[in-house]
Amino acid sequence: MSKMINITIDGKSFQAEEGKNLMLAAKENGIFIPSLCYYEHIEPPLGTCRVCTCKINGKFGPACTEKVSEGLSVAVNTPELMDTRKALVEMMFAEGNHICPACEKSGNCDLQHMGYELGVSSTRFQHLFKDRLIDFKPSRMVMEHNRCIKCMRCVVDVTTTDGKKVFTYQNRGNETFVGIDYEQEARLTDEQALNAMKVCPTGAIIIRGVNQSEPFGDRKFDLESTQKDYNKKPVLTKRLVAMEKKMVATVSLAGCFGCHMSLLDIDTELLDVIELVSFAKSPLTDFKNFTTRCHIGLIEGGCCNSDNVETLRLFREHCDILVALGECSVWGGLPTMRNAIPLGECLEEAYLNSVTSEAGNTIVPYHEDLPKMLDRVYACNEIVKIDYYIPGCPPDANHIWKAVKNLLWGEEYSILYSEFKYD
Repeated sequence: MSKMINITIDGKSFQAEEGKNLMLAAKENGIFIPSLCYYEHIEPPLGTCRVCTCKINGKFGPACTEKVSEGLSVAVNTPELMDTRKALVEMMFAEGNHICPACEKSGNCDLQHMGYELGVSSTRFQHLFKDRLIDFKPSRMVMEHNRCIKCMRCVVDVTTTDGKKVFTYQNRGNETFVGIDYEQEARLTDEQALNAMKVCPTGAIIIRGVNQSEPFGDRKFDLESTQKDYNKKPVLTKRLVAMEKKMVATVSLAGCFGCHMSLLDIDTELLDVIELVSFAKSPLTDFKNFTTRCHIGLIEGGCCNSDNVETLRLFREHCDILVALGECSVWGGLPTMRNAIPLGECLEEAYLNSVTSEAGNTIVPYHEDLPKMLDRVYACNEIVKIDYYIPGCPPDANHIWKAVKNLLWGEEYSILYSEFKYD
């Protein structure tokens, strides 16, 4: 029988088996330590992502590589450590091209899930939009390097029946990428190939012909948090003071108008909206100009042309609170899929080389009255100061209305895990 020893986590005493991995010891005692590279059966642990960084006996270190011993003292949830982990995940989103709404792994993605758990609604780092390879050459798989976080899981864990490695690191430093041995990849059984896709914490490894789309509610990270007491806040069910009617403005920039459609889907709360809110400049009212100053401006979509920039600056000028609503306004979203491609090539593809182009057309439309296309799609916070973010594609209707009410009247509210989605 294993010897039980005493450890301390966040000032509380627990017992654990001597020599057990700290991640498992904490989990067994109800302590959530986030990680992206840790897999119980990979020994020794990889320690590559560092999202599990804790303060162990007073020193910063990854929990996944630590074995518990008598008297071990661990700090997990200090404000400094929580912000450090959040920054690490934000860097992963900024460094790759993670277009969650267009990813086959959405809802089953560990990186996306970690964003939920750590409360990432925007990133403090500028997105790089690197032009990375999508490798279609393997016979069984598609390797999407835009989504790879270089956790090393596939390099260590995916082998053929006779033990040959399929994946390996290539290049060094910032140019490191996971390469595939095409010959060994073709020798994987169906089960081994599917396991490779499951081992990947993102959607970097996709098996050809296997549709991973599952309805909302059936996906791994749809409904419940891994954390105990996730995001629980007191909910006021009774209004304490009479609510003053507020003025709201909305606009749709480079996006799909899906956030506005979601806004209209708030069901019976629409009665509250009519009672409590008036709309100024908004596509919901078709008012073209501001006639009064607004308490809150909701911005859907990013900026892809000069007209978007002018409109956004006008909103900043006329609204007390400016909110980026939806993925496209928060960081650029789906329209940023063009950011890794030079603008000239995008225009040629759209107007000269697409299947709907007229035969013989050699002109990209230009007129002084047409808005000028920007070199790339910009998030709204790259143009003006944004006060708050409501991520999602689109955000849930209840999520939007709860957030707007909280901003306008300072009501306390609780957003359900299932409402706080980025896809």
